[in-house]
Amino acid sequence: MMLNKINLGLMMSALLLSACGSNQGDDLDQFMANAGKNMSTTVAPLPEVKPYEPLQFNADQSLNDPFKARKVSGKLAPNLNRPREPLEGYPLESLKYVGSLSKNKLIYALIKTTDGNVQQIKIGNYLGANYGLVTQITDAVVTLKELVLDQASGDWVEQVTTMSLQEAEGGK
Repeated sequence: MMLNKINLGLMMSALLLSACGSNQGDDLDQFMANAGKNMSTTVAPLPEVKPYEPLQFNADQSLNDPFKARKVSGKLAPNLNRPREPLEGYPLESLKYVGSLSKNKLIYALIKTTDGNVQQIKIGNYLGANYGLVTQITDAVVTLKELVLDQASGDWVEQVTTMSLQEAEGGK
């Protein structure tokens, strides 16, 4: 019984395949034969290729070379051989001028650090990360002369900075 079903399936498949094999491909053969007749066999010549001429770039000699270390001019430069003072370890923005003292005609400024300590400085002391030299102390202001590295030229530049007296925390 099983063999009859297989034979019947094979005969049906053969019948279906023979029905698909008609002569309907004649028009396709005719199209393929005529398709190449209308094509031109000449190809237009390629345009002339101009030779590449690289552009010569001449940079201004005054521009900094980004691949060379910057040279610091000797006119202004911090003295790296002197001993560092304790207040140079703090950024200037974190220090506060909280008062002044005078002793033997010498005026001292009282500087409060971020950790709450108060230290006294006088003219000639250094404070802040930019080699700030104290040049003047008054009752209201401490004036510094800082040395800042100019990123564009690589030279040290003097910058005058002031610290104003801060009011005591908790009111007047």
